[in-house]
Amino acid sequence: MELGFHIPIFDIDGGTTAIAGELARVGAAAEASGATWLSFMDHYFQIEPTGLPAEANMLEGYTTLGFLAAHTSTIDLGLLVTGVTYRHPGLLAKIVTTLDVLSGGRAVLGIGAAWFDREHRGLGVEFPSVAERFERLEEALRICGQMWDPQNNGPFEGKYYQLAETLCSPQPINRPKVLIGGGGERKTLRLVAQYGDACNLFGSSPQDVEHKLDVLRRHCDDLGRDYDAIRKTIIASNPRPAPDTRDEFVRAMADYAKLGVQSVIVIPTTGSPATWIDGFAPVVPKLAELG
Repeated sequence: MELGFHIPIFDIDGGTTAIAGELARVGAAAEASGATWLSFMDHYFQIEPTGLPAEANMLEGYTTLGFLAAHTSTIDLGLLVTGVTYRHPGLLAKIVTTLDVLSGGRAVLGIGAAWFDREHRGLGVEFPSVAERFERLEEALRICGQMWDPQNNGPFEGKYYQLAETLCSPQPINRPKVLIGGGGERKTLRLVAQYGDACNLFGSSPQDVEHKLDVLRRHCDDLGRDYDAIRKTIIASNPRPAPDTRDEFVRAMADYAKLGVQSVIVIPTTGSPATWIDGFAPVVPKLAELG
């Protein structure tokens, strides 16, 4: 099992002027730990599950990843996850391609249907119904796939998006893997089975994750997709781990590893995330022993 780090909080010790330096240290600490994933959120406002108000600091996700691309060399970079409503899919594909080229082939497209209505209203971004957001998500996945096909620069005609040309030059160094976030059984996991290279589930309990993976397997069977070809990832959330509970965390992860979960993502929630990562790093070789 591999380890990833997800950074949702930008209220950094030392204030706004300390953010850039701390994020550079986060990149260095994450790579030094042996982790394979580093991500940020994709939001306009801070979200309540972090325990902070909407007014707390929030950086734009892809600009932040571009900064980290220059301060890392091996770790995969992505957002957990991009809301489909935030950017036109053609622009999104171009942004992720740019990240991939400038990072040497390390970009991942994390994407989902979006959910935070306040930030949409706040900045005047359309927030359609749940059903429409999922339809837009499927079209966005198809558009990105076409943009990353160097043999197909033709048009895309969808219900919500119409592109006269899906030209994307340069092409990514490595075609970005598509990670679809969420555990919705009827729509989200069906999209994972059809379009995803990876899923991301909440690690609420081994029983919950086992059920979600069983649903994913059924969708794969229905679509003729190889279930084993999809990378299974979770966010450790019950309880959230900390450097002083490392041993308990590794023991808890053993049950997920038995289910085939290949990567667990943990969340530093302090104003000094690089120090938190340094303190958590010893779990990496122990997780690797789980399989």
